[in-house]
Amino acid sequence: MEKGLSITTEFTSGLQILFNNIKKHKVLLPETEEPWTLGLLLFWIKDNLLVDKDKCDLFMKGNTVRPGIIVAINDQDWELLGDLKYKIKNNDNITFISTLHGG
Repeated sequence: MEKGLSITTEFTSGLQILFNNIKKHKVLLPETEEPWTLGLLLFWIKDNLLVDKDKCDLFMKGNTVRPGIIVAINDQDWELLGDLKYKIKNNDNITFISTLHGG
């Protein structure tokens, strides 16, 4: 059995186009010494799931998601949970919703 953190990421309301039109991704994050945070996950997504790296600015701006993208962790607003500092837990469901495409 592989070690790591098992999570699900979902990209909706048009964001899935950046991820090969796949809305839901089952992900196994590798084990690390430091806990996985949402901030670290964003860069992992950019490096491992984003298909066209030239369109990264449609998903991220600086070290966070671009304005117009809502992030929900287990159906709760990430801002209520610590946003980029949120420590990811096994079986978390992390959803990215674009409000720019009717989200």
